Amino acid sequence: MAHATAEHSHAHEAHESHESLKVLGFWIFIVTDILIFGTLFACYAVLHTHTNGGPGAKELFEMPGVIAETFILLTSSFTSGLAVLAMHKGKVKQLIAWLAVTAVLGAAFIGMELNEFVKMVEEGHKISSNAFLSAFYTLVGTHGLHVSIGLVWMIGLMIQLSRRGVTEVTTRKVTNLSLYWHFLDVIWIFVFTVVYLMGVM
Repeated sequence: MAHATAEHSHAHEAHESHESLKVLGFWIFIVTDILIFGTLFACYAVLHTHTNGGPGAKELFEMPGVIAETFILLTSSFTSGLAVLAMHKGKVKQLIAWLAVTAVLGAAFIGMELNEFVKMVEEGHKISSNAFLSAFYTLVGTHGLHVSIGLVWMIGLMIQLSRRGVTEVTTRKVTNLSLYWHFLDVIWIFVFTVVYLMGVM
């Protein structure tokens, strides 16, 4: 009996250690992402005036659409927070519902961003046109890619939650996903301010 209890205790400690390592790995990922975005922002700051005689930010950016994108993404951050609250209350269906709303908002954001890119390319403003556009597409596109990855992660997590409910593992995953989503919102606020607002001023 004592041996079985000791084995159970050892297994529990090993599981906790494994979970802690996963949390640490997530934070290392966030730190590396901050470095990546920091580098992209620095590149954009240097290259945003290098238009090669072509139109700059003031001529290209359509702020009503960008403001709508910003509102949608910030709202999705709020709904992801509501998902976490539902999780802490043990309400699985409510948790999945709020994640679904967050995913829909995230998909709408990506759709609007892709529409902006397609429109600019159709007008002849491609990533290869000049250094400004190269920096713009790379920075904004990298953020969009991260949002897309978050959507795939979210859909997979909703499936897992519907099968397993709220467990220690799914709680960690929902918490990490929410932090990741908030992180992307913060990055977007910088994009909105540095790229768009300062660009049209």
